[in-house]
Amino acid sequence: MKVHVGPVGSVHNKARETATNLMNQNTHIETAVSKHSEQARVAYRRCLIASIKCIQFLLRQGLSFRGNDESATSSNRGNYLELLQFLADNDEKVKEVVLENAPGNLKLVAPKIQKDIVNACVGETLDVIMSGLKDRLFSILVDEARDISVKEQMAMVLRYVDDKGHVIERFVGVQHVTDTTSSSLKDAIDIFFSSNGLSFSKLRGQSYDGASNMRGELNGLKTKILREQPCAYYVHCFAHQLQLALVAVAKKNIDIASFFTTTNSVVNHVGASCKRRDALRAQLQEELVIAFKNDCLITGRGLHQETSLKRAGDTRWSSHYGTIISIISMFSSVIHVLQMIIDDNPNDSAGEAYKIQREMLTFQFVFHLFLMKAILGLTNDFGEIMQGKATLEEE
Repeated sequence: MKVHVGPVGSVHNKARETATNLMNQNTHIETAVSKHSEQARVAYRRCLIASIKCIQFLLRQGLSFRGNDESATSSNRGNYLELLQFLADNDEKVKEVVLENAPGNLKLVAPKIQKDIVNACVGETLDVIMSGLKDRLFSILVDEARDISVKEQMAMVLRYVDDKGHVIERFVGVQHVTDTTSSSLKDAIDIFFSSNGLSFSKLRGQSYDGASNMRGELNGLKTKILREQPCAYYVHCFAHQLQLALVAVAKKNIDIASFFTTTNSVVNHVGASCKRRDALRAQLQEELVIAFKNDCLITGRGLHQETSLKRAGDTRWSSHYGTIISIISMFSSVIHVLQMIIDDNPNDSAGEAYKIQREMLTFQFVFHLFLMKAILGLTNDFGEIMQGKATLEEE
C-alpha cells in the first residue's frame, strides 16, 4: 500500500489532491465569479466601455496612446489617460468607476490592457471587411517597409468589386516578417489568409513593385502564388512604374539632374533652422498683405494657405512636384531669406546662400522650374488617378 501511495509529490498523491480540489466547489472559478455583485459587474462594464471609447477615438485619429510621464502628478499623462479623465470629468457615472475610483486591479490603464483592446478592435474591423468581401473574387496589393525599430514589415491591401460595380479597396494591416525574402512574405500571406478565412481559389490578381523578391521568375513572390493559383495574374504597380520612368529620365539629363540638386539645396538651406523658416513665413505673409492691398491677389478656396518649402523624397518623384510648386509660390520670399542669410552671416553659410541665390536668378533655373512644373504636373495627376486619389469627370 505504501509503495502504491509513494512519497509526497507522487502520482497517486497528485491525483488525490486534484480530485479533492475538484470536489471542493468553494474553490471553483464559477463560485468566485458569482460572488461578484450585479453592481460590481455593471461598474466593470461601464469602465470597460469608457476605455473602449477612448481607444476607438485615438485609433480613428491616428494618435499616440502613451505619454512621457503618466504619474498622477504629471500635467500631461498622455492621450489615453487624459481622454479618459476628460470623460470622467464630464460624466459622473463614468467618474465613479474609472481611474482613482476603480479597484486597484480593474483600472484598465495598463499598456498591456490597451494593446488587448486595440487587438480586439483590429479583429472587429477585419471581420467587417471580410463580411463585405464575402465570396467575391479579389486581388492583393503588397509592399514591404520598415518601422521605427528597423523591423521588417509587410503591408497588405485587398481590392474587390462590390454588387454595384464599385472597386473597393481596404487596407487590412501590417504583418511583421523575419525578413523580406519571397518565402517569408508568402508565409505571412498564408497565415493572414488562414486566420481570416480567405482562399487562394478566389484570388485573381497580385500587384507589387518591381523588386526581384517580388516579381522574380523563379522564386519571386509572384511566382510562388502563381504556382498555387494560376489565375492570380501579376501586375506591376503602374504608379511605381511611372516613378521609375521619371527617375530614369531625370538621371540621364544632366541639366535636369543639376536643377533638382539646386532645388534640394534651396530647401535644405532655407529650412535649416526654425529662425529661417519663421523668416520665410513672415516674409510671405508680408508680401500677401501688400498684394491684397494693391488688389492684385487672386483669391479662392484653398489659395494662400500657410505653407513651407516641401522636401522631396528620394524614391517618390511625385513629391518633387510639391517642391517645385512651393518654390514658385514663394520665389521672392526665398530670395529675400537668402539675402538675409548673406547679410547676417559672413561665413560659409553666407557663401552657400549666395551661390544658391545666384543660381535661382538665372534664366536656366527659372526655365527648368516651369518646365518641370508642367511635366510633373501631368504625371502627378496621372499618378493620383492611378492611386485612386482623384476621379475623372465625365464630359
